[in-house]
Amino acid sequence: MAASELYTKFARVWIPDPEEVWKSAELLKDYKPGDKVLLLHLEEGKDLEYHLDPNTKELPHLRNPDILVGENDLTALSYLHEPAVLHNLRVRFIDSKLIYTYCGIVLVAINPYEQLPIYGEDIINAYSGQNMGDMDPHIFAVAEEAYKQMARDERNQSIIVSGESGAGKTVSAKYAMRYFATVSGSASEANVEEKVLASNPIMESIGNAKTTRNDNSSRFGKYIEIGFDKRYRIIGANMRTYLLEKSRVVFQAEEERNYHIFYQLCASAKLPEFKMLRLGNADNFNYTKQGGSPVIEGVDDAKEMAHTRQACTLLGISESHQMGIFRILAGILHLGNVGFTSRDADSCTIPPKHEPLCIFCDLMGVDYEEMCHWLCHRKLATATETYIKPISKLQATNARDALAKHIYAKLFNWIVDNVNQALHSAVKQHSFIGVLDIYGFETFEINSFEQFCINYANEKLQQQFNMHVFKLEQEEYMKEQIPWTLIDFYDNQPCINLIESKLGILDLLDEECKMPKGTDDTWAQKLYNTHLNKCALFEKPRLSNKAFIIQHFADKVEYQCEGFLEKNKDTVFEEQIKVLKSSKFKMLPELFQDDEKAISPTSATSSGRTPLTRTPAKPTKGRPGQMAKEHKKTVGHQFRNSLHLLMETLNATTPHYVRCIKPNDFKFPFTFDEKRAVQQLRACGVLETIRISAAGFPSRWTYQEFFSRYRVLMKQKDVLSDRKQTCKNVLEKLILDKDKYQFGKTKIFFRAGQVAYLEKLRADKLRAACIRIQKTIRGWLLRKKYLRMRKAAITVQRYVRGYQARCYAKFLRRTKAATIIQKYWRMYVVRRRYKIRRAATIVLQSYLRGFLARNRYRKILREHKAVIIQKRVRGWLARTHYKRSMHAIIYLQCCLRRMMAKRELKKLKIEARSVERYKKLHIGMENKIMQLQRKVDEQNKDYKCLVEKLTNLEGIYNSETEKLRSDLERLQLSEEEAKVATGRVLSLQEEIAKLRKDLEQTRSEKKCIEEHADRYKQETEQLVSNLKEENTLLKQEKEALNHRIMQQAKEMTETMEKKLVEETKQLELDLNDERLRYQNLLNEFSRLEERYDDLKEEMTLMVHVPKPGHKRTDSTHSSNESEYTFSSEIAEMEDIPSRTEEPSEKKVPLDMSLFLKLQKRVTELEQEKQVMQDELDRKEEQVLRSKAKEEERPQIRGAELEYESLKRQELESENKKLKNELNELRKALSEKSAPEVTAPGAPAYRVLMEQLTSVSEELDVRKEEVLILRSQLVSQKEAIQPKDDKNTMTDSTILLEDVQKMKDKGEIAQAYIGLKETNRSSALDYHELNEDGELWLVYEGLKQANRLLESQLQSQKRSHENEAEALRGEIQSLKEENNRQQQLLAQNLQLPPEARIEASLQHEITRLTNENLDLMEQLEKQDKTVRKLKKQLKVFAKKIGELEVGQMENISPGQIIDEPIRPVNIPRKEKDFQGMLEYKKEDEQKLVKNLILGNKPRGVAVNLIPGLPAYILFMCVRHADYLNDDQKVRSLLTSTINSIKKVLKKRGDDFETVSFWLSNTCRFLHCLKQYSGEEGFMKHNTSRQNEHCLTNFDLAEYRQVLSDLAIQIYQQLVRVLENILQPMIVSGMLEHETIQGVSGVKPTGLRKRTSSIADEGTYTLDSILRQLNSFHSVMCQHGMDPELIKQVVKQMFYIIGAITLNNLLLRKDMCSWSKGMQIRYNVSQLEEWLRDKNLMNSGAKETLEPLIQAAQLLQVKKKTDDDAEAICSMCNALTTAQIVKVLNLYTPVNEFEERVSVSFIRTIQMRLRDRKDSPQLLMDAKHIFPVTFPFNPSSLALETIQIPASLGLGFISRV
Repeated sequence: MAASELYTKFARVWIPDPEEVWKSAELLKDYKPGDKVLLLHLEEGKDLEYHLDPNTKELPHLRNPDILVGENDLTALSYLHEPAVLHNLRVRFIDSKLIYTYCGIVLVAINPYEQLPIYGEDIINAYSGQNMGDMDPHIFAVAEEAYKQMARDERNQSIIVSGESGAGKTVSAKYAMRYFATVSGSASEANVEEKVLASNPIMESIGNAKTTRNDNSSRFGKYIEIGFDKRYRIIGANMRTYLLEKSRVVFQAEEERNYHIFYQLCASAKLPEFKMLRLGNADNFNYTKQGGSPVIEGVDDAKEMAHTRQACTLLGISESHQMGIFRILAGILHLGNVGFTSRDADSCTIPPKHEPLCIFCDLMGVDYEEMCHWLCHRKLATATETYIKPISKLQATNARDALAKHIYAKLFNWIVDNVNQALHSAVKQHSFIGVLDIYGFETFEINSFEQFCINYANEKLQQQFNMHVFKLEQEEYMKEQIPWTLIDFYDNQPCINLIESKLGILDLLDEECKMPKGTDDTWAQKLYNTHLNKCALFEKPRLSNKAFIIQHFADKVEYQCEGFLEKNKDTVFEEQIKVLKSSKFKMLPELFQDDEKAISPTSATSSGRTPLTRTPAKPTKGRPGQMAKEHKKTVGHQFRNSLHLLMETLNATTPHYVRCIKPNDFKFPFTFDEKRAVQQLRACGVLETIRISAAGFPSRWTYQEFFSRYRVLMKQKDVLSDRKQTCKNVLEKLILDKDKYQFGKTKIFFRAGQVAYLEKLRADKLRAACIRIQKTIRGWLLRKKYLRMRKAAITVQRYVRGYQARCYAKFLRRTKAATIIQKYWRMYVVRRRYKIRRAATIVLQSYLRGFLARNRYRKILREHKAVIIQKRVRGWLARTHYKRSMHAIIYLQCCLRRMMAKRELKKLKIEARSVERYKKLHIGMENKIMQLQRKVDEQNKDYKCLVEKLTNLEGIYNSETEKLRSDLERLQLSEEEAKVATGRVLSLQEEIAKLRKDLEQTRSEKKCIEEHADRYKQETEQLVSNLKEENTLLKQEKEALNHRIMQQAKEMTETMEKKLVEETKQLELDLNDERLRYQNLLNEFSRLEERYDDLKEEMTLMVHVPKPGHKRTDSTHSSNESEYTFSSEIAEMEDIPSRTEEPSEKKVPLDMSLFLKLQKRVTELEQEKQVMQDELDRKEEQVLRSKAKEEERPQIRGAELEYESLKRQELESENKKLKNELNELRKALSEKSAPEVTAPGAPAYRVLMEQLTSVSEELDVRKEEVLILRSQLVSQKEAIQPKDDKNTMTDSTILLEDVQKMKDKGEIAQAYIGLKETNRSSALDYHELNEDGELWLVYEGLKQANRLLESQLQSQKRSHENEAEALRGEIQSLKEENNRQQQLLAQNLQLPPEARIEASLQHEITRLTNENLDLMEQLEKQDKTVRKLKKQLKVFAKKIGELEVGQMENISPGQIIDEPIRPVNIPRKEKDFQGMLEYKKEDEQKLVKNLILGNKPRGVAVNLIPGLPAYILFMCVRHADYLNDDQKVRSLLTSTINSIKKVLKKRGDDFETVSFWLSNTCRFLHCLKQYSGEEGFMKHNTSRQNEHCLTNFDLAEYRQVLSDLAIQIYQQLVRVLENILQPMIVSGMLEHETIQGVSGVKPTGLRKRTSSIADEGTYTLDSILRQLNSFHSVMCQHGMDPELIKQVVKQMFYIIGAITLNNLLLRKDMCSWSKGMQIRYNVSQLEEWLRDKNLMNSGAKETLEPLIQAAQLLQVKKKTDDDAEAICSMCNALTTAQIVKVLNLYTPVNEFEERVSVSFIRTIQMRLRDRKDSPQLLMDAKHIFPVTFPFNPSSLALETIQIPASLGLGFISRV
């Protein structure tokens, strides 16, 4: 297809623009050949006519499709040209905040001027071992590629970092070195990698300075060679430096600084060690104040000085040498302040005793007068004589500056030499990686000698770069067997010849320097004469005769000739150097020793560092000729030699290129200046790379990728089984011009633009398909809408017509109803009017009659109430007088009773003390306490009787008083009534006339009074109603307050519960953190221990074994794994002769006793710390309680406790004595073998039996007393310390159990109220008894006696409960046996037939063995009975024999007949195994070797019971414990632990081995717990298992050691899992398309990504699931605890999620919608696996939550604010940095997807700014969750375990 055919309507192009360099536009109509004008539409909305060049007729550059914008590799762009490169870099830098981009083999790095979190150790681990195209561009990817190629190809590598000042070259080189130091590690313990990194701050301080373009600009070039050994670990480094900018020492431009070290010295001048330097502020020195900017924002020079000194110390530069360096630097500063005074035009002087010069001379240790003289004079030598000439002030100033520059350059060289010595390694270097940090192409307004040398170096580097790119292109074509056509590329050899060839610029410059009167002007004329008009690259400026122009590869540069000769000669006066050489300061002459040595290109001084200063004058007569010859070497000559040496080094290595770009000149973060970027892209060769790639076939696809991408353009009949032929057939149809593509062996090569054409065809096809789908769907939707509307219209019509009909019927009904209503309404109105009138009449009558009646009633009522009021008042007065009298009487009684009580109290105190003393002296005090109790009860009864009598008397008195009061009131009333009656008669007689006269007035006032009464009544009613309302309001307020109180109580309860939950969670988190910290320390201890063993083995091998050959490790090997795999060469040297192993065996095993002591001490300290912390937490809460308890607690308790403890000890001692006596009696009985003594009927036997019986009875009595005393002691402790810290948990547990026993809330509330009342009443009782509480003590003593009786009752109850519990235990054991049988039956049914038969046989053998053992026990009991009966029979037979002897004394011997003796059958006792294994001490090593070192886990796991080695080891430990042999126990456990460590070290990368020994170690640990004899572990045992508990030794400390060992094995297991899973995770979870066809393959660049199509060698999700199944089945076969399996699975899933998410965050090509769907499907498959294995409750699913949310984030909408809110609420497991990173990396795979806008990302950032989460971008894939080992007892009986012969343990025997 012709390129012009792509210029159709709506095609987008790039047109030049003076401001933006390139501007995007869109074609408004198709281009036709011959058109001279293009109609364009700009993005800002304007239309433009673009005129084509009539000469070239070149069309504007086409713009790439949007899906290709932002690609990782610029060569992946379909159109390769300058605007496409610039736009791609800008989009990545501004929109996606990505600073790295590939351009073929070049990494383009743009300086962000901002700290980015992309250089942490987690990022290094993520890039380690990855292919370069698999991850996003990064400096670490380039470093990893160099490291990998060095290991794979065994060829040295170089990383060339270039760019202009401020572009970030130094930082990039620093990060590359840091990557090598982290990944490779060091071959020794000298921390070489730290030393290599420590060289950076030193070189930055003495070689970097602030410029207008960069705050930390490197003013010299350097090439660092990092050396590696055969295992590719860092062993050392070497540094070469180039062209130090010495002029900066004496001059700085505006806003610039001198070298950092000077300002660091001035900032640290106040330090005591720097007082002698007599420094001050930087503004006080001429050499540091010229720039006017002594401070860099954000940089603390004092801190930087500390870092510099620390780095010097790390590199081995002693303190004395450091102070020497600082003295010389301070001397340079003081030298710059030396001033000169002119005498005349040709001479000058220095003021006498000039302070700066004095300080300089003191610091340098030189003579003041001599230095003062030679600063103002110089020596001239002719052929015949030598004379001294004064110099002018200007010459003296220049000579002073030249001396300062020379001293600094020498010091710089000396420091570099010392750094190289510190980094030098004694081990032979196998290979190296060089990092070249060198200045980029420079062009300024005024360019001088420095710019000339820099650009000359860049010409050489560009030539090497072009050749390398050309070579790679050629190799690619040849490998794919594509016809090679010569590509024309820019060759800058002519420019290099112009500079360095014979009669070149440098040659003429050196020649002019040799001329006595050579000047810059004469040199310029020679240049014009030699090269002008002869070399096309050399030009002369039109308006200058002192400059020349060179056409470099990047641009034309005009150089000013002024200063070239002086800088090339680098003149300094020889006499001044001699003065410095004669210094008393030893370090100063060392700097100038190189002046006396021959200089060669390979020496340290001429290897490109600052060239030596030279004197132009001829040497003196005494100087050798060779030295004179060497001094003739100029700066240009040395630089050319060093540059040739550098190029030789680079050509002998494989180069890797990093081009640093400065985005703007103002150091603004993430600001892109297109003009400046284009200049640098042209200068650094990036565009040249693009041009070379574009000239051939830049776009390359594998056949599979092409088929996957463009399958949509193929028809079904075009698809063949052969993908290669399919692609050929399709391409021949799509692209007719066969020159536009080529078919290689594995790839298809396309010309520039062809991929864009294919993408256009693909997009058109997809667009047509989308249009068809949209058309069909829209038609279906509209038809559906029409039918719905038609149906709705018919329905509406039906309802409207019905509504109208109903409305008409309703109108007719309403008309008829209205008529009826009118009739009835008129009738109703008339009737209502009549009723109203009648009712009004009746009401008037009733009110009038009621008014009259009420008046009469009110008069009678008023008189009655007056009588009642009088009665009540008189009664109240009488009662008041009576109460006052009673109160006085009661008060007198109280006083009297108080006095009597005090007397009684004193008596009671005396009596209590006497009781206490009596109780201490005598044992039977309980009876007297009972008597006291009875006395107290009698006193209480008397007190109650007296109270009852007093109550009766008071009642009688009150009744009589009331009777008298009533009589008195009656008499008073009668008297008052008589007086009233008399007064009334007189008044009536006197006022009859007045009343008659006032009758009319009374009648007139009657009406007023009635009105007043009515008003008063209304007011009273109103007042009553108000009071009722107020009462109602008060009731409501009361109810509200009650409700509020209840609510507050509920809220407080909920708050306390929440706080309790939160505190519990926090404690759990703290516990996990502490456990993780402990396990990390344990891991570090294990690593150091392994390292120590390895070093010891290496030393042994170095002494006894010849050195093995080199074996190269995998190139992807990381330093994080190196510490576990460093013994790869030693692994084969296992079987060393025993004579060499014996001394090591004494040292290698861990000193377990010392370790246990240390561990015990650490545990005690931690416990003390925890106790102190708990006490501190509770202190505030316990202050008041403790004070109150201390006041209330009786002191008598201490004496009681002491007495009870003494009594308990006495009883226990008596108990021991009785036991000893019993044992002695039994022993005596066993020793007395005479039948007459041991016979049951013998007197001695009966006496002993009686004594034994009495002793047993007394022992039982003593036991009961001990139990009673212990119960009393416990109760007393509870009374004294009811809330002691040690019993808090137990008390709370008991309280919880009691509360749980209560049935409902009412019982709980009632108990709570009762508890409160008890506490309150008890507190009140304490104060009511007396202030000291002694009566309460007596009362408590009585209670103790009651408790003794209760304890006896409880003991009897417990005995019954124990019997019932034993019966229940037997029932439970039978149930368990039944369940076990059922489980075995179910398991057998699930097995295949062969395994079922084998399992049934095994079960039958076990059953028969158990039955056999039971029968043996019964037989043994019967044998015992038989033996007992035989003994009795023997006794009786003996007695009968004695009688017969007495009877046969009369029989003669001849009558005695010999009877045959019947043989006695002696039964053999069957052996009862006790679950122990016996071995000899000398067989311990054999036991360990056969059981641990030589054991194969695969066979054991399949054929034998799980945990068999652990059971065998424990049974051996049991036997040693049975023998009470502590040495044997210690030796066996130590050997076991060390042997397990040895096995894991030898086969630590085998999952089955590690899993097997983790399972056995845990089982061994559980056995030590289960049979330890501790009650907490014994409750799960059977009675038979409890008999097997250890009896002599407490192995709790060894349990801790085994727990630590199990933790180490678990961590090793996790590392093995990680090593196995890590290669699978990225390929299976991200790259492989589990759902085929969902994600399309985008065009890729030169650095190919890993294909997502599953090849034979790639991993898929099924591979991961198969591996997980393998892990799970192995762990189950080994009998690993289920809880431990859950923890392992959780760790595995965390590793999968973390690695997948980390790679997703570092791979832009993986952040798409389709990839999110793939990830979610893969996660669902993992969840399904968890369900199948019944592991959903293991916490593994939660570890995948960040990955799930990241996948959801890729799929959700990302446009509106609602979407942002949804994302913020959804992604709670992701950090802000991760969310923003995913959004920035989101890349559309098809044109129909949209990118995430920058504004949306900023909205997300604004919403998440308050979220407090980690700023770390990546998850810590190396994190290991803290592991726990829950106790899991075994139901297996030890005595039933059989030892197979395959283990080779025939030397041990069962006991």
